[in-house]
Amino acid sequence: MPKKIHSLIPNPDDLLALEPEELAGVLLELFNSSDSVENQRLNRHNFSLQSTYEEYPREYWDRIGKALMEAWMWLEREGFIAPKPGGHIGGDEYFITRRGEQIKRRDDFKAYQKSSLLPKKQIHSRIAQKVWATFLRGDYDTAVFQAFKEVEVAVREGCNLSDSDIGVPLMRKAFNPETGILTDTESEGGERVALMELFAGAIGSYKNPHSHRNIQIEAEEAVEMITLASHLLKIVDDRVKNLKA
Repeated sequence: MPKKIHSLIPNPDDLLALEPEELAGVLLELFNSSDSVENQRLNRHNFSLQSTYEEYPREYWDRIGKALMEAWMWLEREGFIAPKPGGHIGGDEYFITRRGEQIKRRDDFKAYQKSSLLPKKQIHSRIAQKVWATFLRGDYDTAVFQAFKEVEVAVREGCNLSDSDIGVPLMRKAFNPETGILTDTESEGGERVALMELFAGAIGSYKNPHSHRNIQIEAEEAVEMITLASHLLKIVDDRVKNLKA
């Protein structure tokens, strides 16, 4: 027998307290828990019928029906479900998309929701390419490590140094206010020192600890760190470009 929404949220007040995007995560868990035959029958009209929520008290039916359809439309808008190709003219037959199939549990869905915190189009493309999938999975500490590793690699490549040059010593060498290849000799001395300390401090604080032990961080904090890494990488790009000019 197909699983019903009531089995996941027995209390109608709990269901109605959820925002559409929160309830959408529950629906996706429900859809992904069904077998392939049931998924082939995913139908918007049928889902809107009272048989979907008849286990709840009758006085809740109207509000629950509307809430469920709000969540359905959110899933459709975000590309988790889509109209089935070659379906009926009414377009009521749907399938779970590839994106939707990746979200098996509510925790997976929550991690996906947090991915919107990371401004993919605004961070350095080199970092975005490395960290996006990791961040999407909710592996925030690894995403931060990868971001600062890209900074480290870019600095080493920009200075044409060896693989043995790593971490804080690499930053101090590359941005040494007097001899650093990536230092800006036209800027004021204190600014050169400050930039060296910024790079050394960032690598020492955010890249090195993650390579030595497991560190648990929240999505919001990871976004701040990755954004900083992106800013640093853009500075490196500018310095390397000036060297080649």
